Amino acid sequence: MKILYCAEVVGKTGVYAFKKGLPELKKRFSWDFLVLCADGATGGNGLGRNHAAYLRKLGANVLTTGECCFYKKDLTENIEKMPYVLRPENLNPEAPGFGSRIFKTGNEKVAVAVLLGQSGFGRLHGNNPFSILPSLLERLRQETPYVLIDFHAEATAEKKTLFAAADGRCSAVIGSHNRVQTADEEVMPEGTAVITDAGRTGSIQSIGGCDAASRIQEYLSGIPDWTRDAWEQPELQGVLIDIAPNGKAVSIERIRQSVPEDTIKEDTTNETAAN
Repeated sequence: MKILYCAEVVGKTGVYAFKKGLPELKKRFSWDFLVLCADGATGGNGLGRNHAAYLRKLGANVLTTGECCFYKKDLTENIEKMPYVLRPENLNPEAPGFGSRIFKTGNEKVAVAVLLGQSGFGRLHGNNPFSILPSLLERLRQETPYVLIDFHAEATAEKKTLFAAADGRCSAVIGSHNRVQTADEEVMPEGTAVITDAGRTGSIQSIGGCDAASRIQEYLSGIPDWTRDAWEQPELQGVLIDIAPNGKAVSIERIRQSVPEDTIKEDTTNETAAN
């Protein structure tokens, strides 16, 4: 089983980079299942319903989110009708949507779950991910040996600790949220593939995919502004994980696919499917 995990889509540039970069990746690699982090797809923070449907149409089998999962009202109201969109598993039971699901691909099944870290998030707080991890993985592994966890967390220490807790219990734990691809991918001793952060899909010459000037102004004024897209050097980032039939990871490889910048504004201006 080969799973392609594409790093967090950020804004219109990220949607464009995923659209243009995926066909190029197909010329270089093959995969059986595609997981896409879409927590910042709409305006740099959150995921709108139209963007979710569009990214699914482009080739994502499942979309993961994080602390921004309920930032867009149209997705929140419809998330239970969109089983390919996952919010964090470790939210309160009253939260709408699903935090983990089993997906079919060919003759096989793949389990995907999202966990939210506890450090650094102000608007959405998850329950302790370490407390639910054992029962979550046991339940998913009863259905399939291929289990991937998207751990959406701020603190590197929290990510590294969860990697150690999950080693040997699942196929992969992929870190997300920081939007900077780290160079520490590895298959851990008991067979779980990990990376602290898979990176981002969007502008690389930016601050986390957003316009640098607006981010600087936020630090000066204290007023958040995630609405200004950065356009320079669009790129699709992520990892490709090769998993043996027993669910143990064989390898994990970092992916970086640049896409042409010259047509990006025209492409996103004419895009009517996602707003």
